[in-house]
Amino acid sequence: MKLTCIYLLAFGMSVSLFSCNEKESSKPVDEQEERVEEEDEVVGDFELNELTGDKFIADYLVAKEDVVRSIPQKYIDIARNNLHIAYQHTSHGTHVTYGLFGLQDYKTGDDALFAVTKSYVDKDGKFNDNSEQGKLDLQDYVIEYYAEDGVDASDLSRDESAFIQTTRNYLDDPDNAEINVVMWAWCSIRNHDLEGVYLPGMKTLIDEYGVGGSKIGSGDGLRQNPVYFVFMTGHASDSGNLDEGDPAPQAAIVNEYCQQNKFLCLDYFSIDSHCMNDNYWDDAGDDGNSYKYNNSSTEEGYFYQDWQDTHQLGVDYFENKIYPNSKVAFGQHTTQHITSNRKAYAMWWILARISGWDGISED
Repeated sequence: MKLTCIYLLAFGMSVSLFSCNEKESSKPVDEQEERVEEEDEVVGDFELNELTGDKFIADYLVAKEDVVRSIPQKYIDIARNNLHIAYQHTSHGTHVTYGLFGLQDYKTGDDALFAVTKSYVDKDGKFNDNSEQGKLDLQDYVIEYYAEDGVDASDLSRDESAFIQTTRNYLDDPDNAEINVVMWAWCSIRNHDLEGVYLPGMKTLIDEYGVGGSKIGSGDGLRQNPVYFVFMTGHASDSGNLDEGDPAPQAAIVNEYCQQNKFLCLDYFSIDSHCMNDNYWDDAGDDGNSYKYNNSSTEEGYFYQDWQDTHQLGVDYFENKIYPNSKVAFGQHTTQHITSNRKAYAMWWILARISGWDGISED
């Protein structure tokens, strides 16, 4: 399999105190049916290439249903048929996976358009390969098993430098030769050394395993398939977002680096802190909760829950799921479906960008 790492960044935002419950329309079901009737574009000799386009941050502006449904289908097809993702995370990282697993059951045709499988290592240490032709191959929680003895590599937060060597160990194993996307998530990004560890660590992996990397080629110690690495920012926190080392300035560091260097980033902080009307709540937590949204200093309001309560299941939002075709569940640390819905949309935007879409074109 091929490994690709995607990093997510958050940009500067301004506070707005407007209502977040205005109804947004979704594309008609018949339009979705027309999209999935198009022939899948399966690229047998798929290759990762340098990214085109000008936007590299999957933030609140792209974490929307109308955005993901406007992506030319051929890039969704390329991603679904050719990308093999290794994703390492703990509880907050489930916002992405639970959203991806639920999206395929949302509207007519989504079971084909956004089809996804989950492969994983079970409690006995056995790898369960559930990948299927024509479905996005997501290998969940698989990288941590390659950590050195005594090293906790379950996410980016436990041992902030562990991801570097653990990823090398994983990618150097011939069993993982097909992996071409790698993504690591944060538990909490607060006070972590981004400029000293995370960003240079990711750049090192890109230089080694990315397109044209020093470990890509033929021969001993080399892998044939390059990997795309996706960056991520950390979740918002109602215990404080704005001071030095807090989620907002940390996200800004990651986003600026990614935008300047043309690396893709899944911006958790941006999605957590913007309601569905694009208003920014700088005191938001990871569940769409905010005192300022509620115009109160003593009681939080919940902008994602309020939006969900005024919209229709199956028309405006979908239920997230623990596994594909499995039981319904909120992403961990949340009490509504919207957070994970939005992060699934952002993830598909990233996958389409990796697959050659410039983020703008309609064909």
